[in-house]
Amino acid sequence: MAEILCQHSLVVARCSLCQSIGREDEGLGGLDEAVAQPILNIGSTGISLRSIIVAGAILAAAALAIWVIRRLTARAQGKLGEGRASTLYVAGQVARYIIVFAALAAAISALGVDLSALSLFAGALGVGIGLGLQDVVKNFVCGLILLFDGSIEVGDYVELDDGTAGAVCAIGPRATTLRTTDHVDVLVPNADLLGGKLTNWTRDRASRRIHVPFAVAYGTDKETVKLAAIEAARSVPFTLPENDDRKTQVWLTGFGDSALEFELVVWPSLEAVKRPGSMMAAYCWALDDALRKHGIEIPFPQHDLRIRSYFGHEGQAGVEAVTGRGRKDAVTVKTAVSDASANDAAEDIIDGKPL
Repeated sequence: MAEILCQHSLVVARCSLCQSIGREDEGLGGLDEAVAQPILNIGSTGISLRSIIVAGAILAAAALAIWVIRRLTARAQGKLGEGRASTLYVAGQVARYIIVFAALAAAISALGVDLSALSLFAGALGVGIGLGLQDVVKNFVCGLILLFDGSIEVGDYVELDDGTAGAVCAIGPRATTLRTTDHVDVLVPNADLLGGKLTNWTRDRASRRIHVPFAVAYGTDKETVKLAAIEAARSVPFTLPENDDRKTQVWLTGFGDSALEFELVVWPSLEAVKRPGSMMAAYCWALDDALRKHGIEIPFPQHDLRIRSYFGHEGQAGVEAVTGRGRKDAVTVKTAVSDASANDAAEDIIDGKPL
């Protein structure tokens, strides 16, 4: 009798379980029908909640992939040298663009939208791109050209024709980011970089020669000035060592109203070139120290007043007319003539390589 009751209980339990499972299946089937029900119609295509969820999941996965690529690219750039880092940046940008376009195409396909149904809007879309989005499309295309052209790369220090200068931090779809030495980010449209004039101070990761102007008083020995200026250049820690291609030189460039005008021609390191303000300030500081050390005067603007005649008398007769007496001793003016010295500017032309 007990066995019969147990079997009966098992049968009842199984029947109850089957009924509950059947109700759950009916509930899930109703939910599936509700999710699959079109909530928006585009032409003959109905967009359901299910397709919207799938499209959203595709876009979310694409955003996650772009974030991962950006993090991996940034981490790898920090470990690699500047030359390989720029190549890796280009590869990362191209990968992100491919993911964006592929995700958009997959999301539209998941929505079940027939693009042929949008043919009526093609004309209006073309007009919109031609008018409102013209600059956006142009900057995007110019950005792609900049990525593959190699004229500027991430890490280069560039200077635009209007004086804007900074290191290239990113080449985006609309604009390129330049970071100044004050850590101010300047966004420059890609079309302006591609169509305008710019100077790339660190192209091919090579340093550049700079000219630091300074002036000394008339009568100062040129060799002493040269010695002091070269000492100043060598005292600056980021001055590159001299070799056959890089020489620190001192040029006499002009005769000013109250001073001899010189230029210190020197080769700084690549990192110094990227900070022109600090670089020039460092060389000026070192020049001032070296000139003071050698007792060389840095003149200030001055004018000499010469009286050519006095009441019809000139020269010595004019002096006697002013003082009322003649000068007993004649003053002999001797002009010191130094021996011929090395001319760095001439050597730069004679020994220099053809451009």
